[in-house]
Amino acid sequence: MKAKSMVHHLPLTQARHRLGEVIKRVHLNKECIILEKDGIPVAGLINIDELEDYLELQDPKVRKIIKEGYEEYRAGKARPWDEVLAEVKKKAKHRKRK
Repeated sequence: MKAKSMVHHLPLTQARHRLGEVIKRVHLNKECIILEKDGIPVAGLINIDELEDYLELQDPKVRKIIKEGYEEYRAGKARPWDEVLAEVKKKAKHRKRK
């Protein structure tokens, strides 16, 4: 499980002058930076891994899979992890042969 990112607020003017440092903090320290203009949040900077995760969760297919999995769990149809992993490996092996 990922550690929770630290969230910091930064005026846009300061971010502009220290952009390299700000990007380094986001990249290396996994910080989230909320950029403010006149004290109002206007944009955010997040690590690329977080952005990719966010974008993946916007995919309707992924959302459907998550919803179906949750519904199966709620219905008591959860499966042991080793069983799921074996199924994934079997499917991956089958794809390689094609």
